[in-house]
Amino acid sequence: MAGVTIHANAISQILNAELENRPLIKTFNHQLRWPWVYFWSLLGAILIWLFRSSKLKIVPPFSLFLAASCLVTISYFAFIYGWWVPVVTPMLGLVGSAVGVTAYLAQNASKIRKTFGRYLNDEVVANLLESPEGLKLGGQRRNITIFTSDLRGFTATSERLPAEEVIKIINLYLGYMADVITDYQGTIDEFMGDGILVLFGAPTAREDDATRAIACAVAMQQAMEPVNQKITEMGLPKLEMGIGINTGEVVVGNIGSEKRTKYGIVGKQVNLTYRIESYTVGGQIFISESTLKQAKPIIKIIGEREVKPKGVQNPITIYEVGGIAGDYNLYLKREEEVFFSLAQPIMFEYAVLDGKDISNTVQVGKLVQLSENAAEVYLDSSLNSNSDEVVLIPQPLTNMKMNLLISINDAEKTGDIYAKVLEKPAPSKNSFYIRFTNKPPEVEAYFDLMYKSMKKNK
Repeated sequence: MAGVTIHANAISQILNAELENRPLIKTFNHQLRWPWVYFWSLLGAILIWLFRSSKLKIVPPFSLFLAASCLVTISYFAFIYGWWVPVVTPMLGLVGSAVGVTAYLAQNASKIRKTFGRYLNDEVVANLLESPEGLKLGGQRRNITIFTSDLRGFTATSERLPAEEVIKIINLYLGYMADVITDYQGTIDEFMGDGILVLFGAPTAREDDATRAIACAVAMQQAMEPVNQKITEMGLPKLEMGIGINTGEVVVGNIGSEKRTKYGIVGKQVNLTYRIESYTVGGQIFISESTLKQAKPIIKIIGEREVKPKGVQNPITIYEVGGIAGDYNLYLKREEEVFFSLAQPIMFEYAVLDGKDISNTVQVGKLVQLSENAAEVYLDSSLNSNSDEVVLIPQPLTNMKMNLLISINDAEKTGDIYAKVLEKPAPSKNSFYIRFTNKPPEVEAYFDLMYKSMKKNK
C-alpha cells in the first residue's frame, strides 16, 4: 500500500472521530495478542480431545466449526466498537491444534491396532474398534471351517527341557505357523501351548473357506522343514505336527463377561475337530467328509478310514490329504518307511492311552523290525504274567506309552516312549506296526545308530 494511502486513511479516521464521534480503532498490545492466540489454539485441541470418543463422527468437526464462528463473531462486534481483534492467527491456531490432536489420535489408534493385532486377527480388531456393535456379548450361528494343529509328543519333550528352552521352541514354531495362517486369511482364535485353533469363515465368510483351510494345512506342513532346520541347529529333536480340519455349524462371537471377553466359538463341531486331529501322526492332515464336500475338487486324497470318535454316536469317515492342485499346487513329501529286521528283538513293556489317561494294564512285547520312524511289534502271550490269556492287539490309531527293557546309558529301562498304532497290515496276526511320536534323546540316538548300521550292512 502506498504511503500516501496510509496517511489518507489515518487522517480520515481522525476527522471521523472528531466530526462524527466515531471511536478510533484500538488494537491488542503485544502482551495480550499471544495469550489470545494461545487460547484459541488450546480450545481447538480440547474440543477434539473431548469429543474423540463420540459415537457421532460429525460432532468433532461441528464443534470446531462452532468455535471458529464464535471467533469471527467476537472479532466483528469488537470491530464495531473500535477494537481490531486478530482473526487469522487465532484461526490458524484453532485449526492447526485440532489437526495435530487428530493426527495424534490416528497414530495412537494405529498403535492400538498393531498391539491388539498380536492377540487377535486384524478383522476382529477392526470389528472391535470400528463397529459400535463390536464389543457386545453374544454370538451368531455360522457354518465355518475349523482347523486345529498340534505337535506330536511335544508335551513329553517339554518335560525334559528347561522352561526357557520350551518357550523359545514354541515361539519359533508359532512364528512360522502364524505367518502361513495369515497368508491364507485364517483367523487365529487361540494358541494352546503348542496347539493352534484357527477359524476359516469367521468373522468374515468367504466362498473358498474350506479350500483355503486345506491349502493352509499343506503349507504349514511344508513350513515345518525350516522350523526343524533351526531346531536341529539348537541340538534338539525334530518336531512333527498333526492337523485336523472339520466344517460345521457353530456359534461364533464375543464370549465372556463385561470385564473379560474373548472372540471365540462354541459347538460340538469344535470337539469333533479335535477328535479328528487326534488320529494323526506327524506330518498328516485329516479332514472330515463335510470339509471335503465344501472344498473345490482339487484336493488330493491319499487315504480314508472310518473312525468312531468319543462322543459321536455314529462312525464317521475321515480323509488323509496329500496335497492340493490348482493355483495352490502344494503337495506333501511322502517317504516310504523301509523296515529292517533286528538280529535280536528288543523287549519292551507298554500301556495303552485312553485320552490323557494311561491304562493300568501293562503288557510286554518285542520290537522285531525297525525303520527310521516306525517299528513292527510282536506280541507273545507267554511274555506276560497271564500266559493263558490271549494278548489282544491294540486297535489302529491307538496311542501307547512304552519303555524299553534294555540298558541304555546304564539305566535298567528307558524313559517314556510314545507311539501310535498304524493301520498298515502286519505279516502275522500277533504283530502290528507303530509310529513313534516321541522318543527320549538316548532312545533316539540308540535307534538311529542301530537303523543306520542295518541300512549300511544290507
